[in-house]
Amino acid sequence: MSAWLRHHFHSWRGTIARLTATPIGTALNVAVIGAALALPLGAYVLLVNLQTLAGGFSSQAQVSLFLDRSASSDDIRSIEDRLRRESGVAQMRFVPRATALHDLARSANLSGVIGALRENPLPDAIVVTLDGNNAALAEHISQTAGGFAKVTHVQTDSGWMRRLDALIRLGRTVLVLLGVLLSLALIAVTFNTIRLQILTQHDEIEVSRLIGATDAYIHRPFLYLGGMLGLLGGLIALGLVSGGLALMNTDVATLASLYGSQFRLDSLGAPDCGTFLLFSGLLGWLGSYLSVSAHLQSVD
Repeated sequence: MSAWLRHHFHSWRGTIARLTATPIGTALNVAVIGAALALPLGAYVLLVNLQTLAGGFSSQAQVSLFLDRSASSDDIRSIEDRLRRESGVAQMRFVPRATALHDLARSANLSGVIGALRENPLPDAIVVTLDGNNAALAEHISQTAGGFAKVTHVQTDSGWMRRLDALIRLGRTVLVLLGVLLSLALIAVTFNTIRLQILTQHDEIEVSRLIGATDAYIHRPFLYLGGMLGLLGGLIALGLVSGGLALMNTDVATLASLYGSQFRLDSLGAPDCGTFLLFSGLLGWLGSYLSVSAHLQSVD
């Protein structure tokens, strides 16, 4: 066991020596790996932030019923009673036209324009909140309510949420494909880097095999080297993505303020960063393992 531990220690020390012996070559390899990893990582961070932004809105579908100006309080109660008998209706809220105008002036900063109006152009409305974001249910309620007397227009407010959800699902699919392709590219870069290192130590490997060294013994130093390259590339990728987010947040803050929001792009948390570094190290390890295994098979 002590010999096994000593060899791990010497393999680790040899890895550090190889990396520092050729700083320019190491920097270039790590930069290539970091750039390859930064693309899917950056896309993942943006997708997570988009999901967070979407999650701030209600996931329940809403149907808005706009009433005729001649609708009386009895008409409104009759419409509400009929809606309560429909399955899937979670709650209802009556919005008087004066309240709607006030909210519009406050939310859109149009108080000056609205104050110049001679009369309120907005109708009374009933906002119906449904259980969940079921498109079929929303369509059914819309068609049913559209046939009510004194209802002039029906609008389903969840269509944009369904489109956003579809875009997020598409983004996940594209992200998976991009991640797989660039992971293969990282493995290929590590494979070739380790292959060049093997060629420089070809005689040393042959002598080790002649004196009885196992394949695991020969693999070990190169596995450390591949894992270290992947880990350093992951650190570079995290730095690139963090720097990119810092630059983007300046413009994002300006855009969000125009909508009265304080939204910012958040970086990955410590657990996600640790998982990503482990993943990048494993990819480097895999590329190294494949390279050494291919060489050993070719000389058998």
